[in-house]
Amino acid sequence: MQKTKIGFWYQQKRVLKFICALLICGLSACQKDTQTPEISGDLRLQPVSFSNLPDWNNEDFAAVIPVFAKNCSQIQKSKNAYFSADVIQIKATDLQEKCKKFTAKNIKTAAEMKKFMEAEFKPYAISDSTNADGKFTSYYEAVIRASYNKSGKYKYPVYGKPSDLIEINLRDFDAELPNTRLVGRVENGKFIPYYNRRDIENNGVQAPVLMWGDDLVDIHFMQIQGSAVAQMDDGSQVRIGFADSNGHKFKGIGSILIAKGYIKSGDSSMPKIREWLRANPDKAEDLMRENDRFIFQRITNADGPVGAFGISLTAGRSMAVDTRYIPLGSMLWLDTTGPDKRSIRKIVFAQDIGSAIKGVVRGDYFWGHGEEALKYAGKMNSAGKYYIIVPKETVLKAN
Repeated sequence: MQKTKIGFWYQQKRVLKFICALLICGLSACQKDTQTPEISGDLRLQPVSFSNLPDWNNEDFAAVIPVFAKNCSQIQKSKNAYFSADVIQIKATDLQEKCKKFTAKNIKTAAEMKKFMEAEFKPYAISDSTNADGKFTSYYEAVIRASYNKSGKYKYPVYGKPSDLIEINLRDFDAELPNTRLVGRVENGKFIPYYNRRDIENNGVQAPVLMWGDDLVDIHFMQIQGSAVAQMDDGSQVRIGFADSNGHKFKGIGSILIAKGYIKSGDSSMPKIREWLRANPDKAEDLMRENDRFIFQRITNADGPVGAFGISLTAGRSMAVDTRYIPLGSMLWLDTTGPDKRSIRKIVFAQDIGSAIKGVVRGDYFWGHGEEALKYAGKMNSAGKYYIIVPKETVLKAN
């Protein structure tokens, strides 16, 4: 099976290159802006000073120290030459050297951290071809009620990763191809898309059942967020993380309800959506199945939900990004507002991804765990901008 899969993609290499070139040309209109610094596509970078970052001097640098240390723990493990997106590359050795200096200095205070940042890093403003402002939403860690045993109450399976799910990346076969991940399965010797949500929920899947939940709405919300804490019927708590997806496009339940006229756009916060779904169980299940994307889970032993960067997320300091533009592990200065209209201006770390997080200036801010975090995460939809903060030695370049 493995040989068949690899052979198929090598035979299609030239065709894929041609298609990808057409797509890239079409998306960027095959134009270059010679007046603005450009890396690739729509992304623009402009070097700035730390004094240009709004409220830089008001940052709680002491709170940054443990998150920086946690981020470094993963950076130091990397065997790759770069922390890279499609359009930005940061040398792994540059970041690892900063982490070594951070550890050697034994930084303990806000003043020490601020001095270290300004001495060792430099910021760049990020914008697309037309606007520095982008869109910032947020997410949280959900809660479900579950049991290891199926019963009349606990009847909705929480699946682990299926044994027949196969993923490939085009760039693994040719460095000139896009960094594009494809998910599917093999049927009759052909690589085809994986089952959609409706297929999986109607027919099951070749995957372990980690536990059984009592509320399909809660499980759906867990899949949207990517992780959850399961309150087990024996009194224990189990943290569930993202394992993989079926590779289908995501369609938000809020947009589905709005399109059908069940709720108004002003009532599309997560708490309001959940309230409507629970009040309309006769419609809810079928509506949720209009989202073809399905998330498979895994049980983790982390102290928080584990993001795509491989470490547990930190409330108020972790963010999901579009890795076509921002490398995982990157440090960013975020400038946006929360749902209460208060400014959010702080250092955050690119530690996660999301199927709906697409764009040059686009982020999903992690609020934390439980119902209190849901109140904020479910309402945030703010304009804002960010700056990438890289080692002073780093020369940003396209792949």
